[in-house]
Amino acid sequence: MKKVLSLIAIAGMFAFVACGPSAEEKAKMEQAKADSIAAAEAANAEMEAAKAQATADSMAAAATADTTKKVEEAK
Repeated sequence: MKKVLSLIAIAGMFAFVACGPSAEEKAKMEQAKADSIAAAEAANAEMEAAKAQATADSMAAAATADTTKKVEEAK
């Protein structure tokens, strides 16, 4: 009886391992991971561009305000 239970346990372990992801499923998971990384990098680049544009706009607004202030002081 002990040998029968051992054989059933071993067969169960092999069946469990055989049910793992196939090579095709592994490739799909890697592709999804690569796509996710690419999307995150694109979002980061877009955020950096927006931050640079906001900084440039702020500097331009400050320069305009400073010029307007100097003109008003000159009057």
